Amino acid sequence: MDTPNIPVYLFDTHADAEKAIRSLNDAGYNMKSLSLVGKGCHTEEQAMGFYTSGDRIKAWGGRGAFWGSLWGLLFSPAVFILPGIGLLALAGPIVVALVSALEGAVVVGSISALGAAMMQIGVPKEQAIKYETALKVDKYVLLIHGTAAEAAQARAILSHASAVPMGAHA
Repeated sequence: MDTPNIPVYLFDTHADAEKAIRSLNDAGYNMKSLSLVGKGCHTEEQAMGFYTSGDRIKAWGGRGAFWGSLWGLLFSPAVFILPGIGLLALAGPIVVALVSALEGAVVVGSISALGAAMMQIGVPKEQAIKYETALKVDKYVLLIHGTAAEAAQARAILSHASAVPMGAHA
């Protein structure tokens, strides 16, 4: 049996994150096994609002075009306002874990519901704290869910991406 792996990548810009996701899509990677987490917009961009239309989220604000273009590729998009982080846009299996953490009021020590969601999908607490910190300074976190073979395929595709590989979590 193949063990699940969750390779994690950090991106400095939304353009780098989008390029990596498009590379995975172009290579035929299963887009339903990707989770992307990042800021929905900056306070100076003054988002007017968000709405859903089927599986797509439309956003008005400075990063609306970025998130809107990815919602057609990624699974289960959502937008949350989380204490300590702010407006956060997410897509993929991480959304279900976050909703579960919020419904269960899961908070583990000094970690938020987002950190608890990451822990639910197999990310160690110390790493979840690092990823939350990265999100607070406007980085983008890409988590790749799947088997060891799928993780290896994603690593090969992303080997030329402008990302910082953060390792894999079982």
